[in-house]
Amino acid sequence: MDSILAYILGLLTALIMAVLLRFRERSEFSSFYGSSRKKMAAISRAVEYRLSMGPYVAALGGGTGLSTLLRGLKSFTRNIVAVVTVTDEGGSSGRLREEWGVLPPGDVRNCIVALAENDSALRRLLDFRFDRGVLAGHSLGNLMLLAISEQFGDFRRAVEEMNNLLAIRGRVLPVTTEAVSLVAETAAGERIKGELSISEHGSEIRKIWLEPLDARPVVDVLRAIDEAEIIVLGPGSLFTSVIPNLLVSKVAERLRKAAVPKVYICNLMTQPGETDGFSLAGHVKWIASAMGMPPDYVIANAGEIPPHLMEKYGKEGALPLVATDRDREELEEMGCLLLEGNFVQIIDSALLRHDGQALSHLLIRLCRELKED
Repeated sequence: MDSILAYILGLLTALIMAVLLRFRERSEFSSFYGSSRKKMAAISRAVEYRLSMGPYVAALGGGTGLSTLLRGLKSFTRNIVAVVTVTDEGGSSGRLREEWGVLPPGDVRNCIVALAENDSALRRLLDFRFDRGVLAGHSLGNLMLLAISEQFGDFRRAVEEMNNLLAIRGRVLPVTTEAVSLVAETAAGERIKGELSISEHGSEIRKIWLEPLDARPVVDVLRAIDEAEIIVLGPGSLFTSVIPNLLVSKVAERLRKAAVPKVYICNLMTQPGETDGFSLAGHVKWIASAMGMPPDYVIANAGEIPPHLMEKYGKEGALPLVATDRDREELEEMGCLLLEGNFVQIIDSALLRHDGQALSHLLIRLCRELKED
């Protein structure tokens, strides 16, 4: 089958399934609730009003970490703009980038799904991966973004169309629509290029940048920073999810000018290859270097990680990222306020993730307390 036709069929399949899903949900609602429909609609409007009055949040990152946070944030506000890095070069995203010249859609797709009303149903649909033919390995959501990009000739427009199509709580934006590459220099003077290589040599990196150096941000990204009441960096991989957004010079410049609190959320664990041996303060120093100033607040986990997961992650080379006395001293010297709490969520007794609800509750509370001062 012609690959273009296959992509189009994939898009049509997704649209048809989405319509059928929405129709089924409405039919079930009508059948089961009947006369209570007006009451449920009133409750829905009340919830929407509450969410519309929530604080304006600009969240910068990528990967699993950002989407985990967004799932929590959408319970408190719909005034969310997720700014997503576009340097991914692995898996389906990497193949589409190489073969079609499209920006990597994977992280964008994850964030769109995370902000959807019913993210579990959409995740099953958009994360579906083909297992044969020219589409093998590609997810349906990535192909939808590719097809819409081809239709409009603009990745940013494709993301906006997906935002509207799925009626998400907030917006998802790529930090730039230019084809950028992550480049670094090691202490030995070696030049390494690409997200995959950099993620394997993090402890050796002494300098990191984007090429081209003058990549332009999406205008709405700058507007989101200007309008935000709180700016959140992470959680996510230090060099390959959070920092790439800060390496777009005009984004970093606008962040430095923002008078609202800037909050960095540290990972739960160090990342093998990328942050081996890094302390919590070491992470923050890299953020400060890329942004041109330290964050105002640093959120770190102080919750207990079960022994069996400590052993599992330890075998992979990952260690808990917790604040030591030395970290506290260094953060104080930088002017950062440390906020600690239990932010651990365990999935299927096997995976460590941030507790998006707990993080979001802290962020919203912080935003409101600062507004009241």
